[in-house]
Amino acid sequence: MLWLLLLFCGLTLAQDDSSPAETSSCSPACELMKEFGAIKEKVNALETRLNDAETRLEDSEKKTRELENREHYQVIFTAATGGGGARIGPFETATPLIYRTVITNIGNGYNETTGVFTAPVAGVYYFSFSYHAGGAHGTRLALLKNSETIVMSGDQKSTADKTDNGGNTAFLLLQPGDRVFVRLDENTQVWGSDYHTTFSGCLVTQM
Repeated sequence: MLWLLLLFCGLTLAQDDSSPAETSSCSPACELMKEFGAIKEKVNALETRLNDAETRLEDSEKKTRELENREHYQVIFTAATGGGGARIGPFETATPLIYRTVITNIGNGYNETTGVFTAPVAGVYYFSFSYHAGGAHGTRLALLKNSETIVMSGDQKSTADKTDNGGNTAFLLLQPGDRVFVRLDENTQVWGSDYHTTFSGCLVTQM
């Protein structure tokens, strides 16, 4: 259509060459061609903006699908040693402390048979442990990630101080399969209870 307008405009200008007074202004066909050109520029600009919007929308939909396809985990647990107030330890060697009374275990990351928490997904986890004990043998507990000691808590043997309480906390970056547990060191003890000597953890953010 544009070439027809150009041809028509060219013919009109050729016919008007003999009239100098009229050549100073564009013919109606010329004006129409200018308007058409302006409209085409606007259409091209709108097409560009539309293509950009479609690209952004596709990127957004892709990210949404990725988030939807990503499995979301909830991991929260708390367990106590149990034992009805009976003393646990002392042992001749350092021993993982088993928390047999499970209070919460969302995600089933904690194993009440072994006392070990196993990370199901990569992420930052929060752990805490607390204890109640007597002073007859002293107490020393350590939070371990696999075989690495992270934090500790304890108290010395004492005849004057008949009861002790303590604990510690830590944020840990874990990979799937990493193991976290509390170890009772050799020649130390805690009181087994459903309420005092506990181990807790949760997934703070998935990585």
